Amino acid sequence: MITEQDLREAIAECQGQRNPNANTCIKLAAFYILQDHLYGDANKPLALPSYSFAANNPAADVANHADTIHIDSDSEFAQSVNGRKPDEIWPIIDELVMTVQVVNPPLYNAVMRKLDG
Repeated sequence: MITEQDLREAIAECQGQRNPNANTCIKLAAFYILQDHLYGDANKPLALPSYSFAANNPAADVANHADTIHIDSDSEFAQSVNGRKPDEIWPIIDELVMTVQVVNPPLYNAVMRKLDG
């Protein structure tokens, strides 16, 4: 198990690089996410994400929705997720969004505003 000290040292090493590249930024984001997840503030309330369609629409009949994802698009992303179960995809998307939050906060905020309507 990685210790909090190990994470602090890894973060310091990434931050101390003279010419950081994309891999350095990805590592730094991952280290910050791990630090927050494993050793975050114990007094901070735990926010549990809800991905259920019914969570925002109690009248929805969830049983009528397909068990797999279907997106009508030719994008590489759509092709990768088409036919997959949402439970397989959501953790990956959640990790991606958490990384974007650390690496590019303005982009993260813009996406969250768009999702909030």
